[in-house]
Amino acid sequence: MFSRILLFLGTNILVIATISIVTNLLGLHSYLTSHGINYLSLAIFCALWGTAGAFISLFTSKFIAKKSMGLKIIDPNAAVGEEKNILEVIHTLARKAGLKVLPEVGIYDSAELNAFATGPTKNNSLVAVSSGLLQKMNPDEIEGVLGHEITHITNGDMVTMTLILGIINAFALFLSRIVAYVISVGAAGRDNNEGSISGPGPMFFMLSMLFDILFTFLGSILVAAFSRHREYRADKGGAQLAGRDKMIEALKALQKAMEPEDTRAPSLSTLKISHKSGGFRALFSSHPPLELRIERLQRGT
Repeated sequence: MFSRILLFLGTNILVIATISIVTNLLGLHSYLTSHGINYLSLAIFCALWGTAGAFISLFTSKFIAKKSMGLKIIDPNAAVGEEKNILEVIHTLARKAGLKVLPEVGIYDSAELNAFATGPTKNNSLVAVSSGLLQKMNPDEIEGVLGHEITHITNGDMVTMTLILGIINAFALFLSRIVAYVISVGAAGRDNNEGSISGPGPMFFMLSMLFDILFTFLGSILVAAFSRHREYRADKGGAQLAGRDKMIEALKALQKAMEPEDTRAPSLSTLKISHKSGGFRALFSSHPPLELRIERLQRGT
């Protein structure tokens, strides 16, 4: 547990330090001038802060997944028994989906019935499966789950989600600073003699933080909505790869599962095939309810 916390903190400190150094070297912190906002500098500043963290997370996603979940990567040249079987199923589905480079395959020790796919590109991907899923699902159900995960890779969902998250973050930062500036300048008043705008002062920075939180919160609703859409697409793709009946069986098995979710790496929850949430939280959920996913597949939509 302590090593995972250190890994999380170290990664975030590295991200913040890197972005801060770059923005300072480029002089982008000076988007506030005596005559107002330099919108070009602000846009570049927000784009860097909004997207850099998302892309760093994407490019380190396999490393983080392996360390945080304690993944045991299967060696194709030494795999036997259950490991060999799961490797063959994943590689068969990957070839059927047209992947040129087969994904790495790993197993993590957990009672939860789950699996996820990650990696920066289609040619540098990873599929991870829980030991609980392998123990409690039948071969058809497992194939349905894995068809879903392979579809995430072929659809490029990891990159797409990173782009959307980065754009939403950048827009939230940009909008929050404009709104904060307008309010703070309005409160401070204008210098009529010089025709310049008084510095926004501490109020600007406090309002920026407040609106950062507000707009990021609202933006997360849009990100979650797209994430739910990609889950429907992955279910459809999984049905095409493994067969619709197998995909439906897999979702029904997940629906009946009583095992609690593994919370060792909350950031990976959006990547897993099943992530439960209800009530008001469903608005921010990365996954649609399993009953709706099953219903769509049964209707063939």
